[in-house]
This record gives sequence, structure tokens and C-alpha cells, in this order.
Amino acid sequence: MNRDDALKMSDQALQELANALQQGKSEELLTYLDFCSKFHRYSFGNCMLIALQFPAAKMVAGFSRWKELGRFVKKGEKGIAILAPILSRAKQKDKDGNEGEEPEDRKARYLRGFRVVHVFDVSQTEGAEIPDLNQVEGDPGDNIERLERLVESKGIVLHYEPDLDGAFGMSKGGSISVLENMPKAQTFAVLVHEFAHELLHRGDRRSETTKTMRETEAEAVAYIVCRAVGMPSNSSSADYIQLWNGDLPMLAQSLELIRDVAANIITELETSVSEEVADAA
Repeated sequence: MNRDDALKMSDQALQELANALQQGKSEELLTYLDFCSKFHRYSFGNCMLIALQFPAAKMVAGFSRWKELGRFVKKGEKGIAILAPILSRAKQKDKDGNEGEEPEDRKARYLRGFRVVHVFDVSQTEGAEIPDLNQVEGDPGDNIERLERLVESKGIVLHYEPDLDGAFGMSKGGSISVLENMPKAQTFAVLVHEFAHELLHRGDRRSETTKTMRETEAEAVAYIVCRAVGMPSNSSSADYIQLWNGDLPMLAQSLELIRDVAANIITELETSVSEEVADAA
């Protein structure tokens, strides 16, 4: 598969997804959100490409990365094509009009385009055992405390309240309130949901989105993060139909923002786990 084929496949998948949402069907989007929970370091477009080519994928990496992990791609396995950015250094002209690279501390990188690279699922490899990344099942475990620290590290004040007038949580721009004494799994999901509001909907973009769309985006982030730490989600697939509002570019932007925010939260939680392990060693 070449670059144009991969781009065409990604664009077609997005259009088919939009058509399904327009028809009131969102199971396909839920499938892609599941892939985002497993492959949060990849763009939403690449998650779609992985899902389309290898629906059973659980963990993917490039040939060299698998080798670093002590595993090797089995002979005859076909790679999963994804798109990698091509970045170039920005250049400027000197006083004589000659083009040259900027000093190292002023260099900027810009996107020139994309190229196809190939990754392989863990099932296509053999070698050293890979530890199970999901350490909890149905219970967030220590991830609630990690998430609380993450929220507060962003300068957001967190309160647990005995009553929120029927709500489970509230995002108020710089502060989050969560109903106290809920089951741990629900507390975690609600906190992620409200944190997503703080990260997604407290800037200029708020005026460009409806309340329904904002709620749906925050719930989608919560869905991805909960799945990533091994927790089932209570979300109904029908909830995500609201992301579609007849504007394909806005849908694409919304899905990528959902993926970005969820990926950042998951990465921060993983970093916290790694630091705890290092401190205990």
C-alpha cells in the first residue's frame, strides 16, 4: 500500500463513519474508540487504518521496536500500513538573500507530508513475553489518586461534594467538583469526563460547539481512558451519534481532539506508574 492508497482508505473510512452516524448508527465509531484506547500514541486516522487492516490487533509496533522488546516478526507476516509525518527544518534567507538553516536554538519543524510505514501486531511476532498493560479490571485501583494528582498539576482545583443538585460532576473552568461516595469506577469515569471538559472546552472552541457535542466529546474521552486502564464503560454506542452535525471536517477535528486529550491523560497515568515503580526499586 502506498501513501495515496492509505490516505484514500482513511478518508473513505471517515466518510463511511459520518454516513453511519448520520443514519443513527454509531457502533463503528465505538470500535474506533476502542482502538484509540489500545493505540493512544497513534492518530485517530492511523487507528482507523489499523482497525481496517487488522481488526484483531492488540498491540502494534514497528519491526525495530519489536526487536528492542526482544520479539521478532514472524517470517511471511504482512505489515499494517499507517501514515508517518515527514518533517523538515524551517530555513530562512540571510541578508544577502541566500537560503540557509536557522541557528539550532531557532530551528522549527514543519510538516511536508506523509509517508507509509508498517507496524505489526504482537500476534505477528514471537519472543520475549510482553507484560499485560491493563493492571485493573472493573476497578481503577490507584489510578484515581494518579488522576487527582494530574488534574491538580494542571492548576485545576478539585473538590468532592456531598450534593451537586443531581449531577455526578461539574467543570467550572479552573475547578472540578465530583459527587463524593460514588463507586470507585464511577468516580474515575466522572473525573475523566470533567477533566476532558477542562482541556477541551475552556478556550475559543467552546463557542464553536454545542452543549450536546461538548458532552459527547467528554464522554468519548472518558470511554477511551476507562478502556485503556482495563475498565468497562457504561456508555451506550447511541450516545456518540451526537458527534455528527453534518460537517465532515468538524467531525474529523472533533475525533482527533478526543484522541489527543485521551492519549495525553493515558500517557500521564502511565508515566506516573513508571515513576512509582522506579521509586520503589
